[in-house]
Amino acid sequence: MAEGESAVRGDGGAGGEGCPLHEREAEIRSAGQAVGALTRPAGSGIGELLVYTGAAGLGKTAVLTEVRREAKRAGCTVLSARGGERQCHEPFHVVRQLVQPVLAALSGEERAQVFGPWEDIVGPAVGLMPPGGQLDPQGVRDGLDFVLTRLVQQRSPVAVIVDDLHWADPESLGWLAGLAVRARELPALLVFACRDEFPDEALALQRGLVGRADRRHELRPLQPASVAHLVRAALGAQAEDVFCRHVWAVTAGNPYETTALLREVLDQRLDPVEESTGQLRELAVGARGMTLRHWLDKIGPTTVQFAWAASMLGTDIRPDLAAAICAQGPDTAAESVRELRRHGVLTSTPGGRLEFVHPLIATSVYQSMPPATRTGMHGVAAVETENAGLGLLTASRHLLETLPEGDGEIVGKLRRAAREHLAIGAPEAAQRCLRRAISEPPADEDRAAVLYELGCSALLTDPATTVNQLRLALADPYGLGPELRVDAIFRLAQALAHSNRLGEAAAVCAEEAARTLPGPGRLRLEVAHFMFAAFQFEDEDGPGRSRRLAEFDRMLETVGLAFSDTGAGGSAPTPTGTGTGADGGPAPYEGVFEHNGLVHAVAVLRCWDLTLRGVDREEAIALAESALPDGRLPRSLGWTNTTWGFELPGILGISYLYADRVDRAEELFTEAVRAYEVAGWSGGHLGFAYLLTGMLRFRCGALADAEDYLRRALRIAERIGPGVPLHWDAVGALAETLAARGRLPEALELAREHAFGPPYPTVMVLPDAPTLYGRLLLARGDAPGAAATLTAAGAALDARGWRNTVWAPWLGHLARAVAPDQPDRARDLAEEGVRRARESGTDSAVGSALRLCAAVHDRPRAAGLLAQAVRHLERSPARYEHAIALVDLGEALGAAPAARSALTRGLELAVRCGADGLAARARDLLHTGAAG
Repeated sequence: MAEGESAVRGDGGAGGEGCPLHEREAEIRSAGQAVGALTRPAGSGIGELLVYTGAAGLGKTAVLTEVRREAKRAGCTVLSARGGERQCHEPFHVVRQLVQPVLAALSGEERAQVFGPWEDIVGPAVGLMPPGGQLDPQGVRDGLDFVLTRLVQQRSPVAVIVDDLHWADPESLGWLAGLAVRARELPALLVFACRDEFPDEALALQRGLVGRADRRHELRPLQPASVAHLVRAALGAQAEDVFCRHVWAVTAGNPYETTALLREVLDQRLDPVEESTGQLRELAVGARGMTLRHWLDKIGPTTVQFAWAASMLGTDIRPDLAAAICAQGPDTAAESVRELRRHGVLTSTPGGRLEFVHPLIATSVYQSMPPATRTGMHGVAAVETENAGLGLLTASRHLLETLPEGDGEIVGKLRRAAREHLAIGAPEAAQRCLRRAISEPPADEDRAAVLYELGCSALLTDPATTVNQLRLALADPYGLGPELRVDAIFRLAQALAHSNRLGEAAAVCAEEAARTLPGPGRLRLEVAHFMFAAFQFEDEDGPGRSRRLAEFDRMLETVGLAFSDTGAGGSAPTPTGTGTGADGGPAPYEGVFEHNGLVHAVAVLRCWDLTLRGVDREEAIALAESALPDGRLPRSLGWTNTTWGFELPGILGISYLYADRVDRAEELFTEAVRAYEVAGWSGGHLGFAYLLTGMLRFRCGALADAEDYLRRALRIAERIGPGVPLHWDAVGALAETLAARGRLPEALELAREHAFGPPYPTVMVLPDAPTLYGRLLLARGDAPGAAATLTAAGAALDARGWRNTVWAPWLGHLARAVAPDQPDRARDLAEEGVRRARESGTDSAVGSALRLCAAVHDRPRAAGLLAQAVRHLERSPARYEHAIALVDLGEALGAAPAARSALTRGLELAVRCGADGLAARARDLLHTGAAG
């Protein structure tokens, strides 16, 4: 190599300190400005997103090297990483490069401060803890946000620098895209460099990242003058102009290709004169080095083998591991490394590892391998990687590149790797492993189980994949064992339900139950059928299903079923009498049923059924209490337990809420939020917990808190996608809350923006969607539209047998809609609403119904109804309803002495509730003397 060559910059690699980059002054200056803005004194620095784009070889890495130096000189904590072409399917590979070194160096006290409650979720993802149970991907991303925020607070200012972002693994890329949204909220500078070569599934993230950049620079090829400077720096000042011009033409001004070509010119001892220009194009082709012949000629067969092994390991090459993969002893491997360094292929990193001087060289070396050799070396790499203690998480990417051979051991490793991927919140990586395991293929008797695992791996993130794979597993001729088949049917039904296909979910469970021999599995399917049917808004036989559920409940109460060891797998049950076993002790069914919570699950469903039917609250509460041994959820009904899912504890809490037992509901919903946050389940599960908590706060009159929780639920629902049940629930509950706060235009706009209206989902919505839509139409002034909507809603609810006036107060609002034209009908409707509310015996239901009834009567009668409403509501937790009733009462009393007292009390309560519109109305009535 000529003396001046080490000073040649622009090949994407590191160069000597102080050597200028050609035509990159604007890019470097922009980085300096961003670092300057970040490091302003007195903590006033702001973060930015700086993005460099450009084709391969244009010098993005060299620019990032300058950015890194500038950030370090300015006192920044620098977190840096590089995407790898071979490691783009290794979950959290980029994240680990960024944060693992600094997190691993923290003291115990610092680590506790930085991780907070997220260590069990983030630790496995960043490689500082072994994988545990399955994690929600969104929870891992949220935990990483928390950890980085704390790290920035502790080590501010921070520069996060990622090269070759287009090769970042999907898990890291998704997190970085979210982090980019918050760039200005933190004293952290984000600097990304990438080619326009993102995989199809990442194009949306790419557009979001690049479009969000505060500063964006697209690197361009060098002009002829800059190429001439590089030529003369490498070959000497005697290089002729025409030679320099031909170098520029052959390389199209690409800095990397220019430098590579100049190395070939030096190796060939070609004079830089016009007579030599005819050889440049051929040398340029060789310089790109994509052929095996090129590398054999350049470094020889032994060194080529080491280079091949190194190219498989990606951005962080352990020399001993590369040597093991290519079966070279220490001396031979050391000589290979020296040769590769001498030829500018490999360079050393500060940690004693190796890396390729440029990603294009790594790509060239990898692609020069014959296909059979490449496949074989991946197989060796998988074994040696695992032997080196790097685990299946790393080894599995090599297994994915091997050819299927029907090897049961490979299938086993891929299945274990999939479990580890799920345990760090990387379901897509788990699915790649399981798909590869299926193509191995597994033994006939194992195939259905692998398909089952593939389906379950997508349950939290991709219900459609779950449905497809579980159907294949269930249709497999060798099939699943009895217990696993029951579980597969239940997971299939869950996925269908989460896709707004509740009818199919219920039918799947019923059909499979009819085919299953008597035993716990069949009972579980029958209960699941009742559960999914309970969430269907439309049901041709709703009342009949309620009767069958009651009969099923009585059967479990009165018949003990004893099972032999084989009976649990499907043998016929043996009745043992009521309450006792064959030996006179406790009924054996208790132990059999309790492991999957059948008795408690049925109690919850019966409680919910009674709640929706609006019957006596005492019976519903008794059932609810029976589902809570020792006052707590049993393990089988736990919020994170997958036996039944989150729906059962959810409807149990709502049943308590509608029965005015907000103490019990609050215990359950608080436990839900805590359980999901601790488990890192930040997707739909946590969104549902926020929704429930928001509904509770609304019911108790804490409207500001309710709005906060419901907005959190809506944000999560929007991340999941429109149309999911959570999205409907959150929009409806939030619109109701905004209207209660006196912000009706905002509520109407929210409903319009999210298309809250017909056609409604097949799943029931909390609050009832058609009823709420009718109320919004009425509030907007469309009484005829409201009347038609509420009439249809009432007919559907009555057909289903659902008469709960808290969840769906359609009668009272329909009465208001028709009152101007049909006063007699309005009074009949409103009084029917009161009768139904009294059937439940719940003070809040009765008080609210009386208040709505008063709205369609003359003032004297209204005042009497409102006085009753106030008495009921002051005994209930429904403070907002109580406040409305007081203000309505004050208005109805007119000039009577008691009017001011009612209005004053209503005003005070409205203010405490955050019902600004109601408070303003009360003040106006007080000012005008209650319109008396």
